[in-house]
Formats: sequence, structure tokens, C-alpha cells
Amino acid sequence: MIIASQKHKENIAEYLLYMWQIEDMIRANGLDIDRIKTNIIDKFNLDPAKEKEMVEWYESLIDMMRREGVEQNGHLQLNKNVIIQLTDLHLALLNDTRFPSYAAEFYDTLPYIVELRAKAGDNPAGEIETCFNALYGVLMLRLQGKEVTQATREAAAKIGRFLALLAKDYNLDREDKLFPKED
Repeated sequence: MIIASQKHKENIAEYLLYMWQIEDMIRANGLDIDRIKTNIIDKFNLDPAKEKEMVEWYESLIDMMRREGVEQNGHLQLNKNVIIQLTDLHLALLNDTRFPSYAAEFYDTLPYIVELRAKAGDNPAGEIETCFNALYGVLMLRLQGKEVTQATREAAAKIGRFLALLAKDYNLDREDKLFPKED
């Protein structure tokens, strides 16, 4: 909750990856708030008021996961909404001739995205979600101590640069600095 809030303000891409990790940690703890408190929340050594706030945040996420049927896999609608917002912004940037460097970065990344989508088979993820799936997959491999090939590291680095640019533009857009209003 504390980290998520900060990441949401600073870097939407990091926020989304963090929230996907939170979903998986909730699942790993069986959607059980007592286990989450013991295994996650207690490690923060928070004052009672902040601890209560964090417990309530996890409880609300657990409730949403149950209501939305994502107890085993999938993502919460609030996280899907971030993908939708980023996809909408991505398309707006691609279709606006004022952003040639964004388009160039995307088209430079596109071969990796196409390859990943081909490997995913019948997963209908769009380009932006495919990028996040790739970075999250690499994150999970690293957390599990598994080897990440040189080709995968290169693809992840390229995708990471692209998503960093999109995240920067997202912040500018949120501040109404990306598409200035004409008087």
C-alpha cells in the first residue's frame, strides 16, 4: 500500500509490475489475511495505525480478487484499467506526429513484442500487456534464482526502455503537459 501509492505517483510501469507481484503474494498466502499479516505486513514494523491501514488494504484486495474471480490467476480490474490507460496513451502517441521519438522507440521494440506474442500462442494480450508480461516473467525468473538467457536479458532491456518512455509520457499526460491545450 505504501510502496504501491508511491510507485503509482512516480512510475506507472513499476506500479503495475508491483501490483501484479502483490496479487501473486496474496495467492501464495492463500488469500488468508492472517498469513499475509505474518508473512508480509509484520515485516514492515509499522505503527498500529499504519498497520491497520495496510491490513485493510490487503483485505480489500483479497475481497476484489474473490469478487472478480482472480483467486488463482489473472489480474484485478484496477490493474487491467492501467493497461487500458497505457494502451490508449500508446495509440495516441503513435498517431500523433509530434512524437517521432516515441514511435521510433516502439518500432525498434516491436520485433521483440511480435516474437513474444508468437510464443504466447493463443494469449490475446495486446502489445503493451505483452511488454508487461515479458518484464514480469523475467522478474519472476530472477526471484526464483533461475537463469535468464542473454537474449531474454536484451529483450527485457529493450522493452524496459520502451515502457520507461511510456511511463514518463503517462506522467506528463496526467499533469496535462503532454498534449497541451490550444487556446
